[in-house]
Amino acid sequence: MKNPHSKVFLITGVSSGLGRAFADAALAAGHVVVGTVRNAAAATEFEAGNPSRARSVVLDVTDFDDAAPAVEKIIRDVGPIDVLVNNAGYGHEGTLEESPLLEMQRQFDVNVFGAVAMIKAVLPGMRTQRSGHIINITSMAGLVAFPGIAYYASSKFALEGISEVLGEEVGHFGIKVTAFELGSFRTDWAGRSMVRTGRSITDYDRLFNPLRRARAAKSGKQIGDPAKAAQALLKIVETEHPPAHLVLGSDAITLVRQKIAGLSREIDQWEELSLSTDFS
Repeated sequence: MKNPHSKVFLITGVSSGLGRAFADAALAAGHVVVGTVRNAAAATEFEAGNPSRARSVVLDVTDFDDAAPAVEKIIRDVGPIDVLVNNAGYGHEGTLEESPLLEMQRQFDVNVFGAVAMIKAVLPGMRTQRSGHIINITSMAGLVAFPGIAYYASSKFALEGISEVLGEEVGHFGIKVTAFELGSFRTDWAGRSMVRTGRSITDYDRLFNPLRRARAAKSGKQIGDPAKAAQALLKIVETEHPPAHLVLGSDAITLVRQKIAGLSREIDQWEELSLSTDFS
């Protein structure tokens, strides 16, 4: 079984991208990793890389009722879960007016409701053991708005709010919560993993067409290194007082700081009107 200094990680979406990078780094550091995958073939492939400490569970995070039984089985078979990494997710691209509501529902099912289902599944055990760390992989798009990804950004904004509230609710149980706001990392997010709504309204061509071309061209050339993001995750897990928010990537740092500065200026500009609404 695991050594006394290792942790049990539950990481959603370990078949590729950041999820695989997180899993590989945790395994290399001597931890036990249970990764969710979508099918039996992916489960076999993941476990083959480290038969002694890599475990898998076939789970679609949108099958919400399956989350709790899956976690209960992990606890029985492997042990108490120390770290949950809510990594599973995907991107949607399209103007808000052109994108069907069903695509927004699917985006939230995976990126928000799936993450919450996993959180709810691990919380009873973490409360009982009075320890644990929940890491939600959000995005700089959860803090900064970008045209053409309204559904994706709103799902990440939602996960940001959930993370903050959850941290306030469970901190006194010894459970830590951190939101990772990632910049552009070299994964398939903007490639095969992205759902793109078709175009139908020419009024948006001037704004949106260059953005779509640029985003597709950037896929595979992003500045962020997933392996370095994984090392940052391991460092945060070992930190006694981890941050509620961790912005990762030079692009994310620049854009988030610009957003905060702009928001501060806007608050100052409209402060008199804002203060005018209190009862006298």
